[in-house]
Amino acid sequence: MDQADAVGGRPCYDRDLLLLGPKRNDVLTLSELHAYGTDSFGDADYLRLYGMTPAEWYARGIRLLGRTAVECTRDELARVIGQDVAALAAVAPARDITVVDPFAGSGNTIYWILRQVPHATGLAFELDSRVYELSRHNLPGMDTRLTWANGNYESLLHEFPTASGELIVAFVAPPWGTALSEAVGLDLSRTSPPVADVIATLRRAYAGHRMICAVQVYERLEPNSLKQILAMFDWSRQRIYDLGTVGANHGILLGTTGWRPDESAG
Repeated sequence: MDQADAVGGRPCYDRDLLLLGPKRNDVLTLSELHAYGTDSFGDADYLRLYGMTPAEWYARGIRLLGRTAVECTRDELARVIGQDVAALAAVAPARDITVVDPFAGSGNTIYWILRQVPHATGLAFELDSRVYELSRHNLPGMDTRLTWANGNYESLLHEFPTASGELIVAFVAPPWGTALSEAVGLDLSRTSPPVADVIATLRRAYAGHRMICAVQVYERLEPNSLKQILAMFDWSRQRIYDLGTVGANHGILLGTTGWRPDESAG
């Protein structure tokens, strides 16, 4: 994308600059966070996290890398995802719930899920050491039910055993990177790693558990990749959220394994 001047000769703070360009591994200043919101979405306060505006969370010492600013789920979206997950978990035949985020990043989505799913505990994995250190610093005291782990979730899941009968809620949002394009939308088979591989790993790790998978999606999805994911669930429902960003709305694909909500109602 053309990095044309935006204001006063500075580059345009967009997805290309922060995720794929020279700002990818930089800790962003408050003015850069505001520039990203303004240039990309027409709102300096676009990147609301943990229930706060950028100025509020920045003043509390919370910091993000450029790539995390692009890939994190802002409050407006994370809140409604949490509401839909909580509504489905409420009809599940389980009292104890563990929420797992294999690609936690900022941790904002699991933060909002834990706020809305009663009596749940959280487990957040982050492979990148810099992102992990920042996020672990950002969230202490904001939710004591959340445990952070630095490393590949596949190799670490066994270190966090769950009790028999516990419901597993997995938020599946691996980095999109180049899997998102204007031509086809989001290709779930090209995320890093592919969404189907993540779900398969979780199913093996939590064999015998009832599970809810909440897959973050885009309003346009590559059809074959979606079909592959739907075939892995016993029940599924997709919802796209109208948050005012026409042509760029995100959503959630909820799927269950080991149970169906229509069988739990009675």
